[in-house]
Order: sequence, then C-alpha cells, then structure tokens
Amino acid sequence: MNFFVNSNQIFNNEIFIENSDVNHIKNVLRKNVGDIIKIACGGILYKTEIIEITPELIKCKIIEKLEDKSINSLRITIFQGMPKSDKLEYIIQKCTELGVYEIVPTMMKRCVVKFDEKDKSKKIERWKKIAEVASKQSQRNDILKVEKIETFEEMCSRLKDFEYVIFAYEKEEKVKLKEILQKIDKNISNIAVIIGPEGGIDDTEAETLNKLGVKSVSLGKRILRTETAPIALSSIIMYEFEG
Repeated sequence: MNFFVNSNQIFNNEIFIENSDVNHIKNVLRKNVGDIIKIACGGILYKTEIIEITPELIKCKIIEKLEDKSINSLRITIFQGMPKSDKLEYIIQKCTELGVYEIVPTMMKRCVVKFDEKDKSKKIERWKKIAEVASKQSQRNDILKVEKIETFEEMCSRLKDFEYVIFAYEKEEKVKLKEILQKIDKNISNIAVIIGPEGGIDDTEAETLNKLGVKSVSLGKRILRTETAPIALSSIIMYEFEG
C-alpha cells in the first residue's frame, strides 16, 4: 500500500505524514520506527524508513526514489454522464484500479440526478476520498482526478484539449470500437471517452458531438449499463495501448 502526501510535507529529505494516515499506519498496519513504507507525491514514489511516531504525525526518512511502474503513458479521461445512486463511486473505484487518469461527472439531458452547490461540494470530497483509498490499495503513485461536476456544454469546450475523443453510442451500427482503436496513433498521450447516463446520450447531444468531430462508436451487440461501459472501455483501451 502506498501513502500520499503533498509537496509541502517533504523537507530536508524527510516526509511528514499527517491526518488519518497516522492512525492507519500506527494502529491498523502496526508499523514501528525502523519499518519501511512507500510514499507517493506528485507521481513520484519514495521508499522511506519511519524514524519517529507521535500521536499527530509520522516522520519518515527518504531512502531512495523508486522507478515509476504504475502510471500509464496514455492518460484516459472519462466524461461520465451522471448516474443514479452510488454508481459513480463504483466507477471511480474500478477506473482507479485500471489506471484511468481522470473522471469528469457530466450532467446530460437524460441524467435523473440533480445537485445544488452544497451537494456538489460534498459529493466531490467523497469521490476524492474514494479515489485516494482505491489508489492506495492498487499501489498507484498518483490519485485519479475527480475535480468538479461539469455541464455538457463545459465538457464540449474541453474536448479540444485531447488528441482523440470518442463517445459510446447505442445507435451507432457501423463504427466499432476495435476499428477506431486500431487506427489511432499509439504514440498519443491523452484520449477522452464520453459515456451517457442511464438511457444513454440524447440524440441532440450526439449530433452536437458529431459536429465537433467526435467519433461515435458501438460497444458491440449488447447494451452495457452506464457503470459497466467505462470499465469495459478503459480495459480495452489499456490493452490496445499498453499491451
């Protein structure tokens, strides 16, 4: 398991761990002075030795910087149509394990869930915590990004920042995901995937995306649930680019 700190927690070749991780290291993992733990900061992984334990913090000495093997060279961003219930928590957890770079919860026409600003803030904090815990368990050196809930229009304005964008569309009958992925330059550094909520992407939204040059793809003969699609897509893309 890796632990995460901010850059201001590293000073003079020492790392200072605070907050809930102190209790986890002391009382759950039962680590003591002299034990070795791995700590990540900004995508860099350090091998460290615990040199001091207090009720408020754990001080570690950096032994060496480790080679980064957990971060994918291809950054996958998923614009996920906001699903009902706690499905997004499941999506965040599993996509973290798969190495997805960012998930952007997106409000689309067929989304049933509505949030006020206070609810949004609480949800984002919870999703960030889920991503952090999943990153620790999967030994990632970075934490999957989930920064804000965006509108469909906000998402569209961001698509120009990606080298390639696709969206899963149940009405697409000709273009298969496999065909698209085989044609994409394997040296690209980022790709965006758009997935609709329950009920899929609305026809007018699909038309808007097509006008922006976004490729619609079929995921096969069967319709995937909104919480299944990002996991399946991420797995296939990882296999094609990292395998």
